[in-house]
Amino acid sequence: MFTVIWGAVRTRTAQVLTVLILTALAASVAAAAPWFALVATDRSAAADVAAAPAEQRTLSIRQRAETNGDPGTSLRQFASTVRDQLPLPAADPVTGLVQPLNATHGTGIPAIQVAYRDDFCAHLRLEGPCPAAPYEAAISRNAAQQLGVSAGQTIELRNTVLAEPVRLKVVALYELAEPGSPYWSNPLFRKDTGLDPTFTPLDTFQNRQLWQPTLAYDVQIPESLLRGDHGYRLGPVLRAAAVRLDQADLRLVNLSGPLLDTIGRDRDAIERGVLVAMVQILILAWFAIGLAGRYTGRDRRGDAALLKLRGSTRWSMLRLALGQHLVPLALGALAGLPLGYLLARVLAGPVTRPEAQRTALLLSVAAAAAVLAGGLLVLAVIEGVVLRRPVADLLRNVGGGRGDWRSGLADLLLLAIAVAAVYQARSGVAGAGLALAAPALVALAVALLLARLLGRAADRGGGAAVRTGRLRLGLTAVQVSRQPGSDRVFALVVVAVAVFGTALGGWWGERTARIERSASELGAARVLTVQAPSRTALLRAVRAADPAGDRAMAVVVDRTSTLPVLAVDSTRLAAVARWRPEYGPRPVLATAPAPVSAPITGTGLSLRLRYDSKVPAALNLVLQNESTGAPVRVRFGVPAQGEQTLAAPVDGCATGGCRILRWELTSPPQPDGRMSPPPAGAAATVQGLTQQGPDAVVLDATNLGDIARWRPGTLGAALDVTATGGTLRLSVDANPAGLPQIGDAVYAVDTTLPLPIVKAGPPLPDWQFTEPALFAIDGPGVPVRIAGTARALPVVGRTGVLVDLDASRRILGDTDAPGDYQVWLSAEAGAGTVRALTAAGLTVTQDASIGGRAAVLADQAPAVTSRFALVAGVVALLLAAAAIGVAGAVDRRTRLEQLRALRVQGLAGRVAVAVAYAGTAGLIGAGVLAGIGAAVLARPLARVTVPAFTDGWDVLPLPSALGGVTVAIALPAALVVLGLTGLLAVLPLIRRLRAEDTA
Repeated sequence: MFTVIWGAVRTRTAQVLTVLILTALAASVAAAAPWFALVATDRSAAADVAAAPAEQRTLSIRQRAETNGDPGTSLRQFASTVRDQLPLPAADPVTGLVQPLNATHGTGIPAIQVAYRDDFCAHLRLEGPCPAAPYEAAISRNAAQQLGVSAGQTIELRNTVLAEPVRLKVVALYELAEPGSPYWSNPLFRKDTGLDPTFTPLDTFQNRQLWQPTLAYDVQIPESLLRGDHGYRLGPVLRAAAVRLDQADLRLVNLSGPLLDTIGRDRDAIERGVLVAMVQILILAWFAIGLAGRYTGRDRRGDAALLKLRGSTRWSMLRLALGQHLVPLALGALAGLPLGYLLARVLAGPVTRPEAQRTALLLSVAAAAAVLAGGLLVLAVIEGVVLRRPVADLLRNVGGGRGDWRSGLADLLLLAIAVAAVYQARSGVAGAGLALAAPALVALAVALLLARLLGRAADRGGGAAVRTGRLRLGLTAVQVSRQPGSDRVFALVVVAVAVFGTALGGWWGERTARIERSASELGAARVLTVQAPSRTALLRAVRAADPAGDRAMAVVVDRTSTLPVLAVDSTRLAAVARWRPEYGPRPVLATAPAPVSAPITGTGLSLRLRYDSKVPAALNLVLQNESTGAPVRVRFGVPAQGEQTLAAPVDGCATGGCRILRWELTSPPQPDGRMSPPPAGAAATVQGLTQQGPDAVVLDATNLGDIARWRPGTLGAALDVTATGGTLRLSVDANPAGLPQIGDAVYAVDTTLPLPIVKAGPPLPDWQFTEPALFAIDGPGVPVRIAGTARALPVVGRTGVLVDLDASRRILGDTDAPGDYQVWLSAEAGAGTVRALTAAGLTVTQDASIGGRAAVLADQAPAVTSRFALVAGVVALLLAAAAIGVAGAVDRRTRLEQLRALRVQGLAGRVAVAVAYAGTAGLIGAGVLAGIGAAVLARPLARVTVPAFTDGWDVLPLPSALGGVTVAIALPAALVVLGLTGLLAVLPLIRRLRAEDTA
């Protein structure tokens, strides 16, 4: 038996190679799927972890403790207890403790945290030495500005008003070295409200006022646990740990839930997408193998007839036939294993985890075995059908017709499955069941219907064309009509082209979605996250680095406000930002600044005023340096009753000049330096303000008497403001009982009010009943005017506002305005622009680009699955090409005999050559057009869309899954691949015809 099988294999080399190639193609995709899926899920998890906020990657355990003056022992015992209760592998925890106190400053008592954290100096950018001795401290630059202190001075902090102060010596000013790192993920050690924390050595907490701190133990969750390696389920483990820690009077702060959900969605989507693509290829491959077996089976009919005549049993004949198929199937499956590994390695990279390597190897072997077993089963069915025929049918060279009732019933069954898939997809369950294969099933339904129609049209049209003398058309149609199996080849071409077109459309649409999302999240081609002393300094530095205004733009993103605020230098918006139609028309938000006064550059101010109340109050003037943004407070003290002139020194305006921010009317300072809101009845009338040196007149009757130049606060009971007779009057009314005086300031107005904004998202409920305003943490309310609306905005997304940076900083100032400082760069900006920004005083902490952001998103499930689906689509096209090749090779002898007979009857040689070309070309052309049409039809019918981002981002609408660009690429690509295969298959026939014509 083996000798007979091997002889048959050697005799029919072309047929064996065809089955081998089909099997190898399918086995390579099947074997690649496990390797690809495991690598892709690991990479997507790593990308999700890297993109997640630091607090989602960190566990924080906290406890309010009583140290009794021994903070070191308390911290060590706390850390030991946490390690015993937290079921995580050994990691490097970061411990610390923090105590909230209050600082005497301005008119209130701002909160400030006194903190210690392991190795805090290594994670700060210090200007000065690291605090080492007890009661030495490092405070932030912003806190130093607000407290009005510098290195070498002492600050007093209190637990309560009557408590003994904690005196800390400021030895350094700091900025966070890596604000987004896990080290700073614990909000206890970041500014929430009030001032930035002040960091001090652990021994400082021996002070009696610091005996009740909050202890913190922060540890990063290992990436392997977040991925769920070895079946580890982190969520349930942490929930159980939270119960145990709570019993030990410890509180677990775990924000990893959204990250774990994203990783889980990515894993499920990748596994599902890869499985669907692999199954589609397997079905197409089995169909193509069966088609090849049907075509090549014509040569084996004679063998089967002779064996029947010799009395062989059906089982022995089936074993002989399957033995011939088993050799190429086994060789193809074996060849597919290394090819699949190499394919996955190219697409996703190597599998690094040993346990994953073993799993991937076993699964890939099982997948290749499935290809072999499925192909053998299909061929067994085909051979079994052939062997059931009588000897007379086996010896007949003419086909037995287009098909019987069984083929029609099978077509109806497949059509019913396609309808069910479409229904399921349109019912909103696109993630499961037949809906996953709905596009391919729609293509199959189209292919079956068109194959039937094509056969009927060729039957009738061919005969009519021959009768009317149009031999080329008629003979071509008859050839398609009478050729057994041509309808199945046509159906395979249609489905393969549709799968390829759908995959190409999904890949292109997903790529477009990633780029559009990246541009929306960043706002410009390239975005630098920078550190600067203030908004003013940021704006000044960017304008100095790019005076032309076409390469760089200063931006502040504030996500702590009532609504997320995107503040931009709107004069440069058109030149730098990547604007989209969803953002609405490009807004005009900038207005020319109208300074209230001339720049203040002197070292002293002289104030003329009239104090109209017997109730004492203090009057201050707050300025802002226009170079650094630093606040400068000028204290005029407590005026006496009546008209007078007060002088006060000014420190900090000689360089850059200052502008007026606000007047403050407060109660007289208490012995500890604190000031409170002004008493009822206090009233001061400002009559003039001068300075030493040039531009001596700072405020005259014109500026003081213009009510449009001044505004009260918008929160609580504000000061009364009256501008009349060339003077500015500040007064405090007696408020009704229970309504305390809150406002203590009158703000200078040197820009347009209300502030024009562009808003995205629904209106705030409060705006329906009150004047629209924005409130920043620690900042005054800013009245706004909606100058435009948009469906979305860069960076802030569907909900937020866009304002002009210069206008907003003139209203808010810099001291209490939160936000992340950025510089947006246009595509033309290069290294020279970055160097100029650095030279202007900015420190770049992060550099992001659209391409880099899109590359990070390329590891998420939509990109991964679309990439594998595209490879599977290409393989589907190659399977169809192989089927065309085997059909052309097998039909070559029959078609040559038919055309020879027609030549004997007088058919012209050129007509015979044209018919030989046209039969294959017509089948391929019709199949490609029908396949592209089926893909286009499936998009609305089965609701085929680009996969949504697994992290839930949906700011912009997803692009089309099969647009004009992809159709323009898929159509010629399919024509080239299939057309070239068809040409190679028909060329030997053409050569024989031309050789006989010239003989």
